[in-house]
Amino acid sequence: MSAEHPSSEANVLPLIVEPGELAAKLDAPELLIIDVPANPDSYRAGHVPGAVYLDFRYLLRGEGPVPNDVPDVGFLSQLFSALGLTRDTHVVAYDDEGGGWAARLLWTLELIGHTRYSYLNGGIHAWRDEGLDESSEQTRPAPSEYHAEILNPQVLITCEEIKGKLENRNFAVWDARSKGEYDGEKGNNKHLGHIPGAVNMDWVDAMDRHRALRIRDYAELITELEAMGLTPDMEIATHCQSHHRSSFTWLVGKSLGFNIRGYAGSWGEWGNRDDTPIEK
Repeated sequence: MSAEHPSSEANVLPLIVEPGELAAKLDAPELLIIDVPANPDSYRAGHVPGAVYLDFRYLLRGEGPVPNDVPDVGFLSQLFSALGLTRDTHVVAYDDEGGGWAARLLWTLELIGHTRYSYLNGGIHAWRDEGLDESSEQTRPAPSEYHAEILNPQVLITCEEIKGKLENRNFAVWDARSKGEYDGEKGNNKHLGHIPGAVNMDWVDAMDRHRALRIRDYAELITELEAMGLTPDMEIATHCQSHHRSSFTWLVGKSLGFNIRGYAGSWGEWGNRDDTPIEK
């Protein structure tokens, strides 16, 4: 199976874009580059020229029984209008931590049917590693009128759906948390452990620490994931504690051609309910 993700003619850039490729296209009028850092000081210290800043907290509902769930469409409409998103915009997202918050943004775009997007491989670390120009000036987006709808609901999977699929041999769960969380030795939830049958690859283990946190070699990743029981012909759900780390594993799976869905509730929901099966 080819791991290449072809860029359609409609897309300015491929799904996973290298710093040099992006640097050559910075003047493209349809590009909207969004920096979603874990540490806001990262944007102030220097960012890709023209990139707008997004506070990652806007990608989470922030309230209710599952605060890490998707915000409602009214809020998403306001958010993407403020960012200047249009139907023709090609979004390039990146962050300062190897892809978690950037991928949460891209997963949200996929959910609302906006499929013109790319991830800057390695984020600001890779950009700096290439010695490319940075800006410290804040870029203010030109607001738009964007109406968000959940047009691609299958990119999301719910707690109830996962419970109903656990006996299905063509279904698998990729737990992107640390081994300690997976083993039930760490965590702040009512119940600790993992979803029965879930396989554990920590999100950071999909990053290449020797290449400025870019996604690791595709052939190596596919070999490792297949050895763990995750194959491209399966339906895969991925989660962490809040669908932040697992947004990155969703993106990795997508770039490998996997049929992968994100569980927004993640362990924050599963581990705090009393009706969810748990293994240790």
